[in-house]
Amino acid sequence: MNNDHSLAVFEDYPIRRVYDEDTGTWYFSVVDIIQVLIQQPDYQTARKYWNKLKERLKKEGRQSVTNCHQLKMTAHDGKQRLTDNEFIRGCEYQQSEDMNKDDH
Repeated sequence: MNNDHSLAVFEDYPIRRVYDEDTGTWYFSVVDIIQVLIQQPDYQTARKYWNKLKERLKKEGRQSVTNCHQLKMTAHDGKQRLTDNEFIRGCEYQQSEDMNKDDH
């Protein structure tokens, strides 16, 4: 996979991401996104929140609404670790942007 690792910043929270040039796909760290959504300054708390949510869904016989992929990303301790990621393809992102423009 030919990819680019970079950070996106949303409301002062860094979100780890990887771009796969071969497929035109961005992969974003699910834990980083959850950290933003629950406005949790502590990464480990957000990680535990995601793990507990996955555990509860599994116990209930459900699955998360997203099909997460695990990719190695640089963790907060500087080591490469497998991380749950959600993806968005460039064309899907563009279609989404175009639809939002039509609504306004």
